[in-house]
Amino acid sequence: MAAKPRFRKDADAAPDDQEHPAPGDPAHPGDGDRKHPVDETLPPFRMFTSGLQHVAAMYAGVVAPPMIVGPAVGLGARDTAFLIGASLFTAGIATLLQTLGFWKVGARLPFVNGVSFAGVTPMIAIGRDRGHDGIAVIFGAIIVAGVLGFVLTPYFSKLVRFFPPVVTGTVITLIGVSLLPVAFNWAQGGNPAAPDHGSTENIGMAALTLVIVLALRKLLRGFLQQIAVLLGLVAGTLVAVPLGMTSLDALRGADAFGFPTPFHFGAPQFEIAAIVSMCIVMLVCMTESTADMLALGRIVDRPADERTIEGGLRADTLGSAISPLFNGFMCSAFAQNIGLVAMTKVRSRHVVAAGGGILILLGLCPVAASVIALVPLPVLGGAGIVLFGSVAASGIQALAAAALEKGENALIVAASVGIGLIPIAAPEFYHAFPKNLLVVLDSGISTGCVVAIVLNLAFNHLGRGRARAAEASPSEAHREPDPVPVH
Repeated sequence: MAAKPRFRKDADAAPDDQEHPAPGDPAHPGDGDRKHPVDETLPPFRMFTSGLQHVAAMYAGVVAPPMIVGPAVGLGARDTAFLIGASLFTAGIATLLQTLGFWKVGARLPFVNGVSFAGVTPMIAIGRDRGHDGIAVIFGAIIVAGVLGFVLTPYFSKLVRFFPPVVTGTVITLIGVSLLPVAFNWAQGGNPAAPDHGSTENIGMAALTLVIVLALRKLLRGFLQQIAVLLGLVAGTLVAVPLGMTSLDALRGADAFGFPTPFHFGAPQFEIAAIVSMCIVMLVCMTESTADMLALGRIVDRPADERTIEGGLRADTLGSAISPLFNGFMCSAFAQNIGLVAMTKVRSRHVVAAGGGILILLGLCPVAASVIALVPLPVLGGAGIVLFGSVAASGIQALAAAALEKGENALIVAASVGIGLIPIAAPEFYHAFPKNLLVVLDSGISTGCVVAIVLNLAFNHLGRGRARAAEASPSEAHREPDPVPVH
């Protein structure tokens, strides 16, 4: 009987008497007869089309944060379009760092990296109505947070057991819930001072877009279903054009080609409160990416060990530190692309690297970025309800695996979500606190994350809580929780 072919497991640990290779090191052939599917290259056309599919699956998620943050800090249409192009460009760089990597940087798994939703609310709190100065402060805080995260990566990768689904699920749920009010504001028109804010026309357009997106998700299949949100945005915009709800300001004077000039908004500025807030967001992003790597490793049959996670977190943090140089925001893994890998069975990291190259090319074409800025805010609001609601649903999915019936897990979620919702349900709750603290306190994501981590340590890892956890489920006391890919 012929022996079963074995894949070359470049990321597996070497014997104790040999040097451990870097994850995915093609120079370490092992015992296999052919490459692991993660390291395979496909024919050029299939490589391009599969990479384009990954871009389509995450495109809306990349452009949404700059479209939120730009107007919130007081930027005009052209500056917001510039932010969108820069975000595409830096997402491509971060994706190449993650998939191809160098030295000890990169998980070398089929990961797409892009702008993290986790930083949106804190960035708005930092830069609201401050224009270019607000963006400069945001970029300064992201640079510091990225460098700090890079330094902490070897230690953070050892702390996986302190971030079970009860913590990650709570944080991701808060991310989605915290962003939903943004979608509601878009649906009303985006500008509370405008005479048509909340008009039946604006809300009707948002509702129509929402229905279109839901119908497309139901009726379409395969690749087209994956880009239902994008198709919904296009359809909604086409309907809005004859109604006079679109603005061509962003297109006027836009160049066909351009480079995201470093420090376009001025030199980075460093404020302590902003840095603290973004460092918390960085920890949130590292937590999300760790869960994503664990899940993707199982899907592609290359389990993510501590070394893989360390390399992946280095790519996240280095990409985040570099992004502000080219006017981009904090980067982390996109979980929707993990679902695409599972669905298509295309496991090659080089396919995702091709997607990273496409993102860079899109970022170098300001006209393409400006076209996205044509989407009316009510149209974006209708799609945003689905987009942000999906983030919250992913968090709930993670909580379903959190064993809430055991120990005080339900109490951890209750307290963390309750405190995290304060800035949403009662925006003036912290009005008497020092202004510097408000940068952190006004972000339900940041406060909810801190509470979830602290309570999980208190109830499940210290003293009697640890003993109770072991008694509650002796067979699972030391089992690593199943991660749920969320973003």
